[in-house]
Amino acid sequence: MIPLNDLLLFALASLIMVLSPGPNMIYLISRSLSQGKRAGIISLFGIICGFLFHILMVSFGLTAIFFAVPYAFVVVKFLGVGYLLYLAYTTVVSKKQLFDAGKSMKKDTPLKLFHIGLLTNVLNPKMAVFYLSFFPQFIKPEYGSILGQSFQLGVVQIIISFAVNFLIVISAAKMAGWFVKKPIWLRIQKWFMASVLTGLAVKMAFAKVK
Repeated sequence: MIPLNDLLLFALASLIMVLSPGPNMIYLISRSLSQGKRAGIISLFGIICGFLFHILMVSFGLTAIFFAVPYAFVVVKFLGVGYLLYLAYTTVVSKKQLFDAGKSMKKDTPLKLFHIGLLTNVLNPKMAVFYLSFFPQFIKPEYGSILGQSFQLGVVQIIISFAVNFLIVISAAKMAGWFVKKPIWLRIQKWFMASVLTGLAVKMAFAKVK
């Protein structure tokens, strides 16, 4: 089992990540504004199932790799370092607009809302790559089953993501107005997020593998 202090660090990192404006937040706010809180919640369940899909794929993939290839753990960790630094760089240089608060969206059925939320995550390869680079920082063979540790991290990440995104859905209008009125937040968020990703990359690079 992963020690409590490592789990708390992972939880903090997951919280920072989910608070960072991205495709999921944009989609949930847009759906909630255009079709109401119910549509936003249904979309959220689809997104959470997308998280679960990627976590399952990455968990079984990590387990297979670590058992099949000697020193694969070290290789994956350092690939993760490079990817986290790349994310930090792209976060700073990105010029994408958060969203158009006045944009109207077509009303969809609950099933379609769920499917769109699900596919938003499942068909995003960056999610799988992110998990593959992020999880190994907190997983260590001496803590026991690699699969068990992956599921443990996955559960923590899903709980935090659901809680934060649920609050975003029920307060979508206020969230949208706040972002529009205070664009300075986006610049602050970019540099803060880049600093967090760089710090995680440095910690991963110097972590000892026993």
